[in-house]
Amino acid sequence: MNKFLLVSFFIIISIFTAQAQKDVTITGKVLEQNTGQPLEYATVAFFSKAENRIITGGITSEKGEFSIPVAPGTYDISIEFISFKKQIIPNQTLSKSQNIGIIRLEADTEALDEIQIIAERTTVQIKLDKKIYNVGQDLTVRGGTVSDVLDNIPSVSVDVEGNVALRGNENVKILINGKPSGLVGLNSTDALRQLPAESIERVEVITSPSARYEAEGTAGILNIILRRSKLQGFNGAVTVSAGDPTSAGISGNINYRTGDVNIFNTTSYDYRKVPGKSSSNTRYYNKRYDENGILLYDNPDTLAVETNDYDRIRKGISTNFGVEWYVTESASLTGSISYRNGENENNTTNTLSLFDDFGQFISQSNRFDPLKEKSDVLQYSLNFSKDFDESGHKLTMDFQYEDTSEDEFSNVLVEGVNSERVNTLRDQSRILLQADYVLPLGEKSQFELGYRGNFKDQDTDYLVEIFDATSNDFINNTNLSNFMNYREYVNAAYTQFGSKVGNKFSYLLGLRLENTQVTIDQVTSNDFSKKDYTGLFPTVNFSYELSEKENVTLGYSRRIRRPWSFFINPFPSRSSVTNIFRGNPDLAPSYSGLFDLGYYKKFGKISVNTSAYYQHATDVFSFVSYDTGQTVIVNGQELSIIERTPINLAEEDRYGFEFTFIYSPMRKWNINTNFNIYQQSLTGTDPNGLSLDSKSTSWFARLNNKYTLPLSIEWQTSLNYRGPSEDAQNKREGNFSANMAFSKDILNDNASIALNVNDLFNTRKRAMETSTPTYYSSSEFQWSQRSINLSFTYRFNQQKKRQQRNGTGGGDDMEFPG
Repeated sequence: MNKFLLVSFFIIISIFTAQAQKDVTITGKVLEQNTGQPLEYATVAFFSKAENRIITGGITSEKGEFSIPVAPGTYDISIEFISFKKQIIPNQTLSKSQNIGIIRLEADTEALDEIQIIAERTTVQIKLDKKIYNVGQDLTVRGGTVSDVLDNIPSVSVDVEGNVALRGNENVKILINGKPSGLVGLNSTDALRQLPAESIERVEVITSPSARYEAEGTAGILNIILRRSKLQGFNGAVTVSAGDPTSAGISGNINYRTGDVNIFNTTSYDYRKVPGKSSSNTRYYNKRYDENGILLYDNPDTLAVETNDYDRIRKGISTNFGVEWYVTESASLTGSISYRNGENENNTTNTLSLFDDFGQFISQSNRFDPLKEKSDVLQYSLNFSKDFDESGHKLTMDFQYEDTSEDEFSNVLVEGVNSERVNTLRDQSRILLQADYVLPLGEKSQFELGYRGNFKDQDTDYLVEIFDATSNDFINNTNLSNFMNYREYVNAAYTQFGSKVGNKFSYLLGLRLENTQVTIDQVTSNDFSKKDYTGLFPTVNFSYELSEKENVTLGYSRRIRRPWSFFINPFPSRSSVTNIFRGNPDLAPSYSGLFDLGYYKKFGKISVNTSAYYQHATDVFSFVSYDTGQTVIVNGQELSIIERTPINLAEEDRYGFEFTFIYSPMRKWNINTNFNIYQQSLTGTDPNGLSLDSKSTSWFARLNNKYTLPLSIEWQTSLNYRGPSEDAQNKREGNFSANMAFSKDILNDNASIALNVNDLFNTRKRAMETSTPTYYSSSEFQWSQRSINLSFTYRFNQQKKRQQRNGTGGGDDMEFPG
């Protein structure tokens, strides 16, 4: 590990100090044609036809002047500014420093409406294998988290517990800059709630992934691209926020580019209190029958009323520092270090009241669980990119190493007495190796191949100690305490070929091979097992352009869902004395095939994007609850212990339809809505032969309305509704929630102040019913209550609209040009 740190240190130092060649400096001035006034923040870019890319660029000062270092060569120099016509000075051979004089830009009134739309909303790009949502001025997430941003992305939903779903399917793979990342954490729900929203540049929603992407995630892939600018000079932004319930945060992103070196950093600190609550009413059926249905004994039912009050504190700091070195005109080397630290407190007050079959009070117990969590993630990344002479001919190589730890410490108090101690220590290391090679074949075809190795090692140490009154000491509970080593190595190779036939039809065909090697070493029970399975994952994507503003897409991909270590650990973990979770070591991976038919149309000020999809999956994961037959004494009463475990069901069929509608009736007003409806059909039986067949239909809808009020105050309202759903044992009610926000630019548009209210009516709750042969339960859960947040953002050497139009994010799209 020390050697690795040393090598990484020298790599970054070399990037700082090395320069490929001496630059020349190009100066000039940009003015408005009609008034002669200087244009501040106009963009000047140097485009190389030989490399088919922008080599460098910069922005003008408040006097309209620019001074940009650039490597000697021949360039097309472009000058542009929002609402002005772009001007290009072609074929300029630059061999020495020079002044190219005054450039006058003419106002473009026809483009003004379009530019305003781009500045005000999330824009959409449709690719053969993905949809790209560039995160615009979403006021409702100012001072919020990545989880808040995802909940505003079409096709994506986040439930009250923070679980992310794509088209209603929670088995979605989340990547950071195209790669699995420790920034997502071992528990992505908590990690996404700690990363700041301001760190995101765009989100790629990949519902029909090509062979380039890993096959994990039956719902698809969400690729979060973090902010990273490439503009010349020093620029950035800082956001501070505060709110109620008590919250405070500060985040900043800076970028400095000079010559062939680009330095970038994003850092944030967040503190917030998250109060929540839950309740449940459970009726235990105490009659017992034998396998022939004959009544063994007829005990009266017992009613348990349970409430939980959650007092949570979330504290976290995250930072990402990197250096990009343009080694030559066609090659670059990027090194970065990311670090995230979180310290959370989860204080749960549990009250359990027991009643007899006639509603008469029997007893009550009180339990206090002060849980402390600490997580650390340290990640090193190195990327090399080489563009060859031919446009699109490219080689990229990536290396990533990360070390993650997540520790939990709990001292449980029953009736004010410290009766139980629970510690969970998780450590994970992961190495990622990746190489991708793209070779153009003619003007309209492309061949690609690549390799990815993902090597993960994880240790979980779970310790439960129960207080023993006889010895007046804590004793290890060997029925619960355990230590497990888990190893998962995935080697993958892929190839794909794409072409554009004529000017209308494009296709992309791919095949991916993945080999998975899993080792489960349950040290406590001396259980040791290995699994080795290999799968082929074909992908097909077609696109037909009916016109420049209308196209149809069709995609197919085979996907896999691998069980994670918690799902296969046979030792139980418990949330209370009557409820435990036990992993299933025989849980097999689930495979699915996904078909997706999409249609996109833009006419006038309206854009419509629709999709119909069908997915068939085998060996689907499902979680079942049943009475273990064991009991526990609570306040003198004997209660049954309920166990929950994952199993492989036989099959799942999922049909769905969604559409996204965007309408901009005027410059001041923008409306977008997303609707998704799907039907899920499950077939199978549990280990006891109980049928788990079920069929349910659910839907969710989202409406965002944004309007500019007098005094240029922006007002945004977001309405969300998640429809009811049902499976073999659970029935969930529908849920409605609303967010509202206001924003105003100040200080000559260099700063913004925003006020947002999350969960305006305090209705974001999950209500459900669970029915089994041995008990019936109704419950309600609210993760957090309504919150109010005030944020202030200041941009230096940036302008709000220019940044949103021309800013670039980290990572490489690696797009097929069809």
